[in-house]
Amino acid sequence: MDRIALFLPNWIGDVVMATPAIRAVRERFPSAEILAVCKPYVADVVAGAPWFREVIPFDKGGPPGQRLWAVAQQLRAERIDAAVLFPNSFRTALVARLGGCRQVIGFSRYGRRLLLTTRLHAKTDRWGRSIPSPVIDDYNRLAVALGTADPGYRMDLFTTPKDEAAADAVWTRFGLGRYSRVVGLNPGAAFGAAKHWPAESFARLGRMFAQRSGCGVLVLCGPSEREMARRIAEDSRSPNVHSLDDNPLSLGLTKAAVRRLSLLVTTDSGPRHFAAAFERPVITLFGPTHIGWTETHFEKATHLQKPVPCGPCQKRTCPLDHRCMRDLTPDEVFAAADRLLTCFPLPHDGETRRAG
Repeated sequence: MDRIALFLPNWIGDVVMATPAIRAVRERFPSAEILAVCKPYVADVVAGAPWFREVIPFDKGGPPGQRLWAVAQQLRAERIDAAVLFPNSFRTALVARLGGCRQVIGFSRYGRRLLLTTRLHAKTDRWGRSIPSPVIDDYNRLAVALGTADPGYRMDLFTTPKDEAAADAVWTRFGLGRYSRVVGLNPGAAFGAAKHWPAESFARLGRMFAQRSGCGVLVLCGPSEREMARRIAEDSRSPNVHSLDDNPLSLGLTKAAVRRLSLLVTTDSGPRHFAAAFERPVITLFGPTHIGWTETHFEKATHLQKPVPCGPCQKRTCPLDHRCMRDLTPDEVFAAADRLLTCFPLPHDGETRRAG
């Protein structure tokens, strides 16, 4: 097999969960040219990885060169032997077939059955409803269908020199090197407000890490979460708590920052998987979402979720009182963090995993 196109997932965390499958494809076909086809905003997740010859942006709302016909023509020119579709959308299957991919592997969903040459089926109950099951398992099934061995659950990420330079600047600016441990707080979530833990709870937790453990604390954020991050740092009333709110932001910086942490406390969002990929202990605060969908079997992970009669509801915005998140206290989260840091102590500078 000479050329393989991997259509990457559309969510940041899902791309990380696909890395065992991607790595397995590279190991099974070491001489093949592998192209990644993905949304532009997730491309930086795999920046620095040694797996791909090229990353092809594919975005229906993007410039003409990133739309369906242009990407299909690019694939046709590449003479792709096999395409593996991690997303379940009709559009990805259509562009793979229009692009002349000889084999198209994907899950038979959303009316695209006839566009696939190798069809997989999601796990369902006896009434045909989807069963919450780890998406990482589905991604691994796709790789196995291409002919790989079982990819396992070890996720991989890499940073670039540019990413590391950006993190160096943050560590220097806030003097984070003076702390024996630096804990990260990640309060945002692209899914919706229902995944958010209250900002005042994050602020109190940051103050607890500073006062009780002497840790440095770094509040991470995306471009739309700057105000939230700033408020958390300010409301912590601690000189140990710092925020990226007025810093130039990028996924690369977030990766490099997470790689340096002793622990990450996060909502159910992409950076929780960054921590696992860099072997960093992580506490994930679950509210409206099923843990089963995104379980990755990472031994240094703790999942916290309050059982409530209305959940997990999978809704983006809570129509009631958001008790699933509000009932989770900073004291409970700090206790879980203390257990993780005791079980999995890290050296101050951690382990380095870089790719130029």
